[in-house]
Amino acid sequence: MLDTANYTPRLRAQFDSEIKAKLKEEFGYTNDMMIPRLDKIVLNIGCGSEAVRDSKKAKSAQDDLSTISGQRAVVTKAKNSIAGFRVREDMPLGTKVTMRGARMYDFLDRLITVAMPRIRDFRGISGKSFDGNGNYAFGIKEHIIFPEINFDKIDESWGMDVIIATTAKTDAEAKALLKHFNMPFNS
Repeated sequence: MLDTANYTPRLRAQFDSEIKAKLKEEFGYTNDMMIPRLDKIVLNIGCGSEAVRDSKKAKSAQDDLSTISGQRAVVTKAKNSIAGFRVREDMPLGTKVTMRGARMYDFLDRLITVAMPRIRDFRGISGKSFDGNGNYAFGIKEHIIFPEINFDKIDESWGMDVIIATTAKTDAEAKALLKHFNMPFNS
């Protein structure tokens, strides 16, 4: 586990030393507290019909997501029963994890510099997936792009949702913040 008391991630140091000043100049902020920053990163794997057939699939996805994030993932359960999908209430259907602080910056660094370049035929991610409040979400088709996952030991390749929450008020501010972190937007 990370010793966060004496450790500053590379992206956090870069944010404090360079990115803050660039954003302050770019948007004309009068106060340092107005400068947008990363709030949290949420990862989600939905197992769907696989978990309905085999309840161990959600546990497998939880283990993989815990390995990727560096902290324990939580199993998500069905809120309602849906007979057409053979889903019962409280049936495990996926897993999620919320990262903040040093783990969040470390994950973003690994995502941008290591994992995304490993995606086959990668041409960047869409710059249009903002929600209007400065948060960005995108999907990854295979979780095996992360080097922590041992390709030989996985039983199934999962898709994954990545949600990056910022303190930005507008999408333009959030996009500028992520561009300064070298997020590979294609537009």
